Amino acid sequence: MNKYIMELIGTFFLVLTIGCTVIGAHEKVIPALAIASILMAMVFAGGHISGGHYNPAVTLAVWIRGRCETKDVVPYWVAQIIGAAAAAGVVTMLRAGVAVTPMIPDVGPALIAEFIFTFALAFVVISTATVKSTAGNSFYGLAIGFTVLAGAFSVGNISGGALNPAVAIGISAMGLVGWGSLWIYLVANLLGGAAAGIVFKSLNPDDK
Repeated sequence: MNKYIMELIGTFFLVLTIGCTVIGAHEKVIPALAIASILMAMVFAGGHISGGHYNPAVTLAVWIRGRCETKDVVPYWVAQIIGAAAAAGVVTMLRAGVAVTPMIPDVGPALIAEFIFTFALAFVVISTATVKSTAGNSFYGLAIGFTVLAGAFSVGNISGGALNPAVAIGISAMGLVGWGSLWIYLVANLLGGAAAGIVFKSLNPDDK
């Protein structure tokens, strides 16, 4: 149960930070930096408890890679979605009255952008946090945080840079993206995570 609670907490703070830095924040705030920072911090805080996924696509990648038990996949997803939804509710209260214009991403570019960088994120997670040769390393949180930072800067204006189905649900609930676009993230992010797991296994057949 502790690992599910940790996944809820980590996802909650990730989505809370996204909402509070994008909606009604001071003009000098750089959302991508804050988002990458909180993710890095939460990965370090919860990595030893749950693996610090905070992302259904990452959970899928880790499961395909063989480092997440099948019985944990759905509970992880549920915890992550609950955390995202709770954070969206808190942001809505904290930023009450702030006008929000939902982004309507162009389907083709958004699908490609979300797939590519979700692949990168999931691949970095499993390559730095689950391999035998780097077991117990102290840099995996930095690698994961900086991958999200790069993704946010690179494709944030194309797709919003969610790279995470739970985040996609959270930003939809906050009105940052229209609900009609949610499928883009669910499809691209889960496919990106699955591809990362498959590619990792093909490149590292002996690391089981």
